[in-house]
Parts: sequence; structure tokens; C-alpha cells
Amino acid sequence: MPNSTIQLLSQRVSLRQYADRPVTDEELQTILHGAMRAPTAGNMMLYSIILVADQEKKIRLSETCDYQPFIAKAPVVLVFVTDAQRWHDYYQVTDVPAYCQRRGLQFQKPHLGDFLLGANDAIIAAQNAVIAAESLGIGSCYIGDVMENYEQHRELLDLPEYCFPVAMLCLGHYPATMERQPKERLSQESIVFVDTYKRLDTAALRETFAHREAALPKPNGLDADNYGQFMYGRKTGAPFFQEMHRSIAAALKHWQGGVVEDD
Repeated sequence: MPNSTIQLLSQRVSLRQYADRPVTDEELQTILHGAMRAPTAGNMMLYSIILVADQEKKIRLSETCDYQPFIAKAPVVLVFVTDAQRWHDYYQVTDVPAYCQRRGLQFQKPHLGDFLLGANDAIIAAQNAVIAAESLGIGSCYIGDVMENYEQHRELLDLPEYCFPVAMLCLGHYPATMERQPKERLSQESIVFVDTYKRLDTAALRETFAHREAALPKPNGLDADNYGQFMYGRKTGAPFFQEMHRSIAAALKHWQGGVVEDD
């Protein structure tokens, strides 16, 4: 018999409509506490969490994140940021450049590894927040679109050079009459491998996506003959995906210098 945690994981769905009741301060603090207890690389906590309380900012995010009105209606909006700025600033305050010179080390600005570690930390913290919220009867929806429009989001959230928003969560109570319908996932055989990666051949790929292929409506509005074409048109090849690639590339320009050369 699954325990309550496994049941919670199995029943969780993305929530885009919310009951007409606020998330209390006590509930919010419980969610934030859960997020900050997440595993983190070297206990460095290479992330920050921005609680978006200003309604005008919520509205703006609902526009810049692919025009999704429910974002503006969410009782709680949290932006999870990969953050190497805090440690970089602390290293300056504690005179780490002089320490490096004394020890024969090269002082490094945040680099791509810091970006990825921070992104890992931020996403793990976000998922902890999701599970903490679910335990309180509060649903959530991840918004990956916050990675788009880097320049606008940097200005909106006043992000410094070595910060980047990697995820956003909209949170609110489930409507009392809502019937949860968790979406079917791909099979374990197609996702979990032992010891080495297993590249799926044509037959395995057909089998993996057969249930989604069968459910594909035709016509479907994207002129897609099959599920692969449909998903490419809907996601991978869509304009918002191309904007996400551009936005991330723009942000990474700040993270590619790395080593600070001696004068």
C-alpha cells in the first residue's frame, strides 16, 4: 500500500485555476521552509527565490511568459533564480582575490559550471516547494517561459549580472470541485537504464510513443501527421522555444569569461 508521500506524488497535477481563497502566511512560510531544506551543492545554496507580490508585476509576467492570464490570478508566484552573485560578492568582501594571489591561484568570476550548479539547486528547491505545497492541499504549475525575454525579466526583477530565472511556480489551493486527472507518463523502460545509456531504436520509439500517437487528434491545427510532428510544431520548433534559446544565450554571455587575468 503506497504511503501518503507516494500518493501525493502520484496524484499531483499542474494547476492553472485556483480556489477563491488566499494562501496564508503560515502556509507560504511552510512552503518556503520546505524549499530551503532542499539538497544543495556544497551547502552553498546557489539560488534565490523571488516572491512576486506586486500585482502589476504578475500581470507583466503573464504577458512576457507567453501570454498566460492565469499567472496574474495565482495567489502566489515564486521565481527561482540561479544565483552566483551572492557568493561572488562575498568573495570580494572577504578579499578572496588577494588570497588567490597569495596562494598562487587564479581568481575566477562565475562561469558555466556555476550557472548549471545554480540551476540544479534552484530546480531542486522549486520541486521541494511543490511537494510541500501539495502536502497542504496547494497546487502548482511550473512556468519555464520565465527563461524567455531575459532582458525584460532582468529589468522587471532587478536581477544582477550573475543571476538568471530558471523556473517560476504559480501556487494556489485546488478548487473544491476539481477532479484531478494525472497525465500518463512514458514507460519506465524508455526512461530508466542500468549502467549505460540505451538509445531507443525505431521499434522501441514507436512503442514508447504509441499511446500518445493513438490519442493525437486529426486534424489537429498544426497540420501534423503524427505525434512527433505535432510536438515539434507545438514545442521544439515553436517561436517561444526559439526565444528561450536566444534568451539563455544572451544571459550566458555574462558567465563565459571565468578567469580573471592578472594586471
